[in-house]
Amino acid sequence: MSVEPSKPWTEQELDALVEEATVDAYDTEEQLSGLFTMVQEHLAVPFTTTVLGVQVTVEDIDLTEGSHIVARCVRGPWQQAIGILDLPLPVPAPDGAQWIAAYRRWAP
Repeated sequence: MSVEPSKPWTEQELDALVEEATVDAYDTEEQLSGLFTMVQEHLAVPFTTTVLGVQVTVEDIDLTEGSHIVARCVRGPWQQAIGILDLPLPVPAPDGAQWIAAYRRWAP
């Protein structure tokens, strides 16, 4: 079963990650871009998780035109983009999952 980790990182740790990702950003769009870059660089993909009771493989992370970070989930011939904040993470979470938690803390 996949569940979101309860809260393995402190608020101070997440704030430090957000600061690291957004230090040179001038506006919200640049902050999002910085956070996306960190998630994309540090999240270990592929990994397997369960979405609506179905096992899927998260193969990649993307930034949509609507300014959302999404996970590209694949099962057989089917693909679906799922908002990274809506994605249930496996236990244990993949390396780099702290960047998803930092994005969640930053997200308006």
